[in-house]
Amino acid sequence: MPELTIPPSKRREKIKAVVRVATGNFLEMYDFMIFGYYAAAIGKTFFPKGSEFASLMLSLATFGAGFLMRPLGALVLGPYIDSRGRRAGLMLTLALMSVGTLSIAVTPSYAAIGIAAPLIVLAGRLIQGFSAGVELGGVSVYLSEIATPGHKGFYVSWQSGSQQMAVVAAALSGVILHSFLGPTDIDSWGWRLPLIAGCLIIPLLFVLRRSLAETEEFQKRKHITAREALRSMGANWNLIAAGTMLVTMTTVAFYFITAYTPTFGSAALHLAQKDTLIVTLCVGLSNLVWLPTMGALSDRIGRRPMLIAFTILTLLTAYPALSWLAAGISFNRLLAVELWLSFVYGGYNGAMVVYLTEMMPANVRAGGFSMAYSTATALFGGFTPLIATYLIQVTGNKAMPGVWLSAAAAAGLVATIWSFKLVQKGRPGGGMALREEN
Repeated sequence: MPELTIPPSKRREKIKAVVRVATGNFLEMYDFMIFGYYAAAIGKTFFPKGSEFASLMLSLATFGAGFLMRPLGALVLGPYIDSRGRRAGLMLTLALMSVGTLSIAVTPSYAAIGIAAPLIVLAGRLIQGFSAGVELGGVSVYLSEIATPGHKGFYVSWQSGSQQMAVVAAALSGVILHSFLGPTDIDSWGWRLPLIAGCLIIPLLFVLRRSLAETEEFQKRKHITAREALRSMGANWNLIAAGTMLVTMTTVAFYFITAYTPTFGSAALHLAQKDTLIVTLCVGLSNLVWLPTMGALSDRIGRRPMLIAFTILTLLTAYPALSWLAAGISFNRLLAVELWLSFVYGGYNGAMVVYLTEMMPANVRAGGFSMAYSTATALFGGFTPLIATYLIQVTGNKAMPGVWLSAAAAAGLVATIWSFKLVQKGRPGGGMALREEN
């Protein structure tokens, strides 16, 4: 049924469902962005005072540690969603996410409670990671199952779109904060204000998600137990492995152009913190434009051509673009490079996320998607700020993160070819066709 022929009342219900399901994604990414933007201040607050580089690295390691819990979350919560339902899983992940966010926002400093401070913050990050391990998968699968025929790419793109809204909100809060507070106040207590603001919307998010309806597709298919879903995930290891490689480019690029940009701009390029937050704000807006646009384009021309085109484009341009930036550091050059990387990220991710839902068999769609996404994020994306900082430190070359981006793009290109062969040959676990059948 074409989108335009849907009755207005049903179209409004679809829009409301997209908003409700995407709200938790917003909270998760908003908190992650705040942690990344204020990594240096958080390091000074929660870790023993030593060298500035050491405290920053400890803070970034804590940021990355949350991602290590994602595969466990996918392994435990993915089968739960595939057996109990999409709505039940999304309510559970929101509850866990809220606990993690609150623990980081209100924990006293290391100076006040000693070693308990970093331990509480680390625990909060691990809880967040456990929840996030299946949050993206649950949201993406829900959106794919409520999408109208021929528009699945556009619908699923709003999973990532909600994250970009969080990037914009987090960056905007940072710009406002730097307009009213000095660096000393921000480092000592001001960085907590955006986190507390995020905590205040948690009750609203629960109300919105509680009104979600279960998807018709899940209700119609034969239900399986969580144990059966877990066994099916093991039988589809090849698709999950290919999916992990597909997600690698997305997660590395995303965390580089969003969470790492303020740290990269201030610590490596020595630009004003406010300027780097403005760049991040612009990146979030750019992503918000490109993701649904490219998702809709993939509905028309197919997923595979876009995946191949944008991985090759990243391979050819990531390092040269960052080299150009390093050769003449300025606000304008940082903005230009980040907007270019936003374009290639949006083009790839707009097709990749919906493709990943199509690859996975229906009975393990949430679990398989979540395991692939969380594993890639745990191994590569979540540690991108740490890896990029380390590469610059040991080489003295500010363009080195471009090598990391290129390696991620190479993984995405290989995975696109491999996954296409898996689906076409119909190996055990082979999923749906590359293009949505209308």
